[in-house]
Amino acid sequence: MLTLPFRNLITKTAKRTLQTNLLIRAKSTKEEPNESQKLQEAALNENLFLVDDNDTVVGRASKRECHQVGKCGGIPLHRAFSVFLFTSHGDLLLQKRASEKITYPDQYTNSCCSHPVADIPGEDEEQDALGVKRAAQRRLNHELGIPTDKLPLEQFTYLTRVHYKDEGDGQWGEHEIDYVLFFRGDVPVKPNPNEISEISFVPRGDLDQHIPTLGTLTPWFYLILKNRLKLWWDNLDNLDKFKDHHNILKLGGAKKN
Repeated sequence: MLTLPFRNLITKTAKRTLQTNLLIRAKSTKEEPNESQKLQEAALNENLFLVDDNDTVVGRASKRECHQVGKCGGIPLHRAFSVFLFTSHGDLLLQKRASEKITYPDQYTNSCCSHPVADIPGEDEEQDALGVKRAAQRRLNHELGIPTDKLPLEQFTYLTRVHYKDEGDGQWGEHEIDYVLFFRGDVPVKPNPNEISEISFVPRGDLDQHIPTLGTLTPWFYLILKNRLKLWWDNLDNLDKFKDHHNILKLGGAKKN
């Protein structure tokens, strides 16, 4: 297990991908392909929160139902979150989704992205986005192996929400109101190889050089990167002025990258 930051492990090259023994060891403990696929399939049975355009909960549906693209391109609108995890130095952790992921496999994205689950007590609490923060805490532990006691809820900064839609590969896509959460701190990480194939640690000054080396980006990460991420990152020590819990930023549709 490594503790952030681990700048000494990152070479000063255009592509600062962590090809460390950590990732090699993680891959060696990976589930067999059929077992890994079973885990991903089982997760499709989790129930998510269906919402309207104002992020009011209107029901629930399985993760499978929330991500299948309908005949006319319809995808149920549901609640999600995107975490951007920064070290104390301000470097951003990015991850490449594992090839076994059903949605957007092998694509680079932000530190952690998932959904509050309707079946899990406490993830429905809306005050101060506590339910979403609990879900983020749970998924950071699952995907990146960060102990939950290193992820205090009060250390998450809930910035705003974004609304976007992407039809993906035509079978699996996304249509989400996505809570944007920033977390800053030096925490131990141990990526779960069933979720993540590699991670990158990117300083702000290297972002524009690094992004083109990553290949395809997930649509939510691409849209947030294109529209707001650089501005927020440049003001990492003064995020309060960017908090907007009343309006939902509409970012539109499919990515271009």
